[in-house]
Amino acid sequence: MVAFAVPAKVPSTRKLTPTQPQKKTNSMPKVLHLESSPRGDRSASITVAKTFLDAYKTAHPGDEIETLDLWHTAIPEFDGSTIEAKYAVMHGQKFTPEQEAAWKTVVKIADHFKSADKYVISLPMWNFGIPYKLKQYIDVIAQPGLTFSFTPGVGYKGLVTGKPLVLILARGGAYGPGSGAEGYDAQSTYMKQIAGFLGFTDVKEILVEPTGMNKDEAEEKGKKQAVELAGKF
Repeated sequence: MVAFAVPAKVPSTRKLTPTQPQKKTNSMPKVLHLESSPRGDRSASITVAKTFLDAYKTAHPGDEIETLDLWHTAIPEFDGSTIEAKYAVMHGQKFTPEQEAAWKTVVKIADHFKSADKYVISLPMWNFGIPYKLKQYIDVIAQPGLTFSFTPGVGYKGLVTGKPLVLILARGGAYGPGSGAEGYDAQSTYMKQIAGFLGFTDVKEILVEPTGMNKDEAEEKGKKQAVELAGKF
């Protein structure tokens, strides 16, 4: 299980403005892959993601690739002192000792996410949406002053900018453009919405569908797209 260490300090600001980004000590570009299916080798999203990353590594042999398996990562519950710490940040209030400790963990997870240069998120569709482990991770990192800011004159502004994102979306049915079932697709819709909110503007998708009807064919089509996209990523 991956555990996020606690940083030495909490950013002193309590405003909805960005904290100072950490400087990278490694000059190699880093790809962060968020893996959100619990099915391992049986997962279509993981299978296509591995093909993408293998092709990327061939094209960019010097780059670093990190896969974060969200099912084996310690993601804090966003309750109690953690959520109260968020409201303290939003309202410019001081932390209690418990809130300060909880917020340190949030900052560490968000800083780890922001340390990447490129992102790949692979996920299955669950009940037309996304797995709850991925949603929990997003709820932790989507925080004021960490991944977005707010000012009365500008409104909300994403802070994760200038970085490309590839979404690998596996679904049992067909929900892509022209399928007639686009209205059921809360998976792609939500992921693009939250990505845009956090600051991503270069977002590409690989649809792996319909795995419930012909999994092998859907995976092969997805793998072909993955290889083509990886070389340009």
